[in-house]
Amino acid sequence: MASTKEYLEFVLGQLKNSGVSYKKMMGEYLLYSGGVLFGGIYDDRLLIKPTEKAKELLPTAEYALPYDGAKPMLVCDFVDDAEKLCELIKNLI
Repeated sequence: MASTKEYLEFVLGQLKNSGVSYKKMMGEYLLYSGGVLFGGIYDDRLLIKPTEKAKELLPTAEYALPYDGAKPMLVCDFVDDAEKLCELIKNLI
């Protein structure tokens, strides 16, 4: 199932003024900050690349597959908390 444009707009709204950009890719959205890929929106879920820094910042996050055959990514389960989400992205890059 592809992600909805409405969910993308919600996440981008939560991240306003964070310099986050996106690219649409096969019905999903890749997310960038400062030109660096940090995650994406897959099946209306915000997933974060499991870098060492991301695992440190999200120590209790669950892992999920963005699509069949992909490597697991960290599930960001607090997209409704704009302040916390912006802080995460700022500290990831």
